[in-house]
Amino acid sequence: MVGEPVNLNEFQELAREALPKMYYDFYAGGAEDQYTLEENMEAFRRIMIQPRILVDVSRIDLSTNVLGYNISAPILIAPTALHKLAHPEGEVVTARAAAACKTIMALSFTSSCTLEEVASSCNAVRFFQIYVYKRRDLSALLVQRAERNGYKALVLTADSPRVGRKEADIKNKMILPKLKNTERFLSLEASSDNGSDLEAFTKETKDASFWWKDNGSNLAAFAKETKDASFCWKDIEWLSTITNMPILIKGLLTREDAIKAVKVGVAGIVVSNHGGRQLDYAPATITVLEEAGLSLYCLAKERLSLLSTQLVCWWFKLLEGEFLFSLMEECGEEQMSSRH
Repeated sequence: MVGEPVNLNEFQELAREALPKMYYDFYAGGAEDQYTLEENMEAFRRIMIQPRILVDVSRIDLSTNVLGYNISAPILIAPTALHKLAHPEGEVVTARAAAACKTIMALSFTSSCTLEEVASSCNAVRFFQIYVYKRRDLSALLVQRAERNGYKALVLTADSPRVGRKEADIKNKMILPKLKNTERFLSLEASSDNGSDLEAFTKETKDASFWWKDNGSNLAAFAKETKDASFCWKDIEWLSTITNMPILIKGLLTREDAIKAVKVGVAGIVVSNHGGRQLDYAPATITVLEEAGLSLYCLAKERLSLLSTQLVCWWFKLLEGEFLFSLMEECGEEQMSSRH
């Protein structure tokens, strides 16, 4: 590329030139036919801006707050895996960039750096993303480590009971490096006949029962092969008992699931199709944002009538399309006592 990149498309092209093909495909690729991946971007292109004129814009303030933490704009760094494939310092420099921009970083469970290394790298607000595992003791240990190191919220990914079939990773025979957050407890030696060890590793670690029973699907067959086949919405209570951090559920796309999220008492939802990397032919996130997010808001206003409940921000991951709706509860002592 000639000259410095000036927009996201040019940064992506620069990444294509700089990274080994295996790593670029890992970052940029989607599941199966990549229809949802492409639709995520096409759906944004179909949205037109309807401007209003003669408005005083001499002072513009994009700042907002998420779960009570002030940020400079409604843009956060969503959890993404293995930053050291692109930069030698990995998530440490990502965290420093988030701090410099006065925003929040959500650290992925599959990070190249430990959650302790990221926590000690800078003074910034951080969330920690987790999955549900067959080994609940591992999940509990990760939650405790995050809380002990000052992470402010848990982002529970709920849309990947099994890993999406990314054909580029299979063709490239993508091999994951050791995951720093679990290298003392889990091995990446799981074997796979498909070329990539990503699916094999996921089978060894994730709890495939985090789903609604669908009788006879591949997902159900896979769940039968794992130990804990009981984790479901009601078990969010278990997660809440092992932490004082607020919990966000990531991966919702429907009004029905947004309503369930409110009923189980989570602090917010992340409307997401996992960047098109999990279930291909799922809708583009932006096309279901109103259905999932606003239905949650309306239900919350009805259920939490004693509280001033408000939508405080969208969390969107550029090029992948993820949105966070967070419920803020603002009330005085009298309201809190009335609530209990």
